[in-house]
Amino acid sequence: MTVIRPGEIRNEDPDAKPRKDSRFHAVLYLVENGLCVLSMASLALLPAVKALKRIITHTGISGVEALIVHLLLLTGLLTGMITTRKEEHLSIALIQYFSGETIKRRLRIFTNLLSAFIVTILAFCGPAFIRIGLTGRIIGFMPDRIFALIIPVGYLVIACRFARRTGLTGWKRVFPVLALLLGAALSFPQIAKFIWGYDLPVWAFNISDALSLAAWYTRLPVVIFLLVSALAGTPLFVVMAGLVLFLLEGMGSPLDVVATDIYSALTSDSIIAIPLFTLVGFFLSESKAGERLVMTFRSFFSWIPGGMIIATVIICAFFTSFTGASGVTILALGGILFTILSEHTKYPEKFSIGLLTSVGSVGLLFPPSIPLILVATLSETDVFKMFAGGLLPGLILVAAVIGFGIAASVRIKIPVEPFRLRGALSSLKGSCLEIILPFFLVISYFSGFLSLVEIGAAAVIYISIVEVLVHRDIALKDIPRVFLKAVPITGGVLAILALSQSLSFYIIDTNAPANLAEWMLVAVSSKYLFLLLLNLALLVVGCLMDIFSAILIILPLVVPLGQAYGIDPVHLGIIFIINLEVGFLTPPVGLNLFLASYRFKKPFVEICRCVYPFLIIQFAVVLLATYAPSLSLWLTGLFGH
Repeated sequence: MTVIRPGEIRNEDPDAKPRKDSRFHAVLYLVENGLCVLSMASLALLPAVKALKRIITHTGISGVEALIVHLLLLTGLLTGMITTRKEEHLSIALIQYFSGETIKRRLRIFTNLLSAFIVTILAFCGPAFIRIGLTGRIIGFMPDRIFALIIPVGYLVIACRFARRTGLTGWKRVFPVLALLLGAALSFPQIAKFIWGYDLPVWAFNISDALSLAAWYTRLPVVIFLLVSALAGTPLFVVMAGLVLFLLEGMGSPLDVVATDIYSALTSDSIIAIPLFTLVGFFLSESKAGERLVMTFRSFFSWIPGGMIIATVIICAFFTSFTGASGVTILALGGILFTILSEHTKYPEKFSIGLLTSVGSVGLLFPPSIPLILVATLSETDVFKMFAGGLLPGLILVAAVIGFGIAASVRIKIPVEPFRLRGALSSLKGSCLEIILPFFLVISYFSGFLSLVEIGAAAVIYISIVEVLVHRDIALKDIPRVFLKAVPITGGVLAILALSQSLSFYIIDTNAPANLAEWMLVAVSSKYLFLLLLNLALLVVGCLMDIFSAILIILPLVVPLGQAYGIDPVHLGIIFIINLEVGFLTPPVGLNLFLASYRFKKPFVEICRCVYPFLIIQFAVVLLATYAPSLSLWLTGLFGH
């Protein structure tokens, strides 16, 4: 079966001519890729240089922090542009469950037209913000306004790419053009503000007032329309942008505040670690690190009953903790681990598939998990405490899966291999540089020796040296390819994160979280019943959304509820993550089930049957982590920070 990843939209219109990139587009893409790789590489180099200078001279580098966060802004928009070009933005994408190709084709045309329209309005929010909202202070060697130009330029490029993705030909080409023009026309208030500033002519003010009034009276049907469009496959960042723009317009608020929030969100040093650790994960997955780790753990554990289960779970947790994306682990390691488990170790095929599908997400509770960083950022919680809070529940989840695997190994009498010290030490020598990486990261951060951003930068430099110069798995000329492999996750997350701040501010301004919390306290007085309902709701969310989208969209609504019921934010964050982990395995639409079906070339229903026992185990751990808050809070109190 063909699996459409979240946000992946294929152009399958039989009436559309094959889209051939012109020489102009080829050059444009080359320049765009080069700038993106350069900005991401600079994000890794500058914090590392800053940390090195601080360690050696005990002094910092003046102005480097501002330059780093503005490089993040540049990275965010460039990765968003490339993610649009590659058709890999995060979305619910229920379109894949439709059987008719005609309806799929029409929905894709619709979602692309809608995206082009909304993102055009978003692009025109930028110029007024740049003119009025920035002071022109020097960042590095350029004014901040030069860096901020990436906001209108980047979103305009994204809008044009959505229009181009419709694949319409002949007279139908007028529709994407009309979508762009309509977006520009409805951006009149922002264009007028850019031209006249706050001194708008009366006629311009009247037009702006009329648009605001129209938005106010049509707000309910438009909100419903946008939510339905999300189910049809419209990228989630576009849906969020549409909601923010329309609701603010209805309130009479200036839309350039959206550009202000985008600028603020993408110049926050708290999220720089996201692209850095994503890069580390892809250097690992694109090299032969997985094979070396498999051989090492196999040589050390295969003499124990269930030893390969131990090795499999640990290796998958290691990979997922860096990428934050369980699907990457399944796709990168599924083949080699399946071969060893089924063909060499003689585990039943169904057991091997169930294990590999279920352990793809077990590393999300271990540092430097990107989902944990996001949860800490959005809930305004210390990242250290969130890392510490995830350790015990994560270890229990790992132990539960390993325990079940060992019991199954004994029951089906899986043969063990004799331990050979020389072979074990030889394999350890080959993978020791990868094995010490997580220990270095944990010690550096928990000791306070390096900041999270500096650790991420050091990890990128370290792992690139190991895989390129030491093991030579990746050629020097292929380094940009590895950077670009990380773009869809980076671009997808940052695109949503850029809009999530505006949406959160709007929701808070309307007092919706407080009202929801008040209503919930009346409707559900028991804290424990609320936690059970939260578990069920998050399982459904985990089925429908990828983990990054779920955190960025749902968590801001859940945090006030947690506060109302007196739930510690660290405990709430761990509940959130571990439920989403299990949601990936929950039929009928758990994402990992589809990825496993694609990777192992098995029918979806068969994958569900294979995963069933592991799903029960993980759900039991979810309940334990939910109703035993001490598991999440004990280490945070023990270590402090």
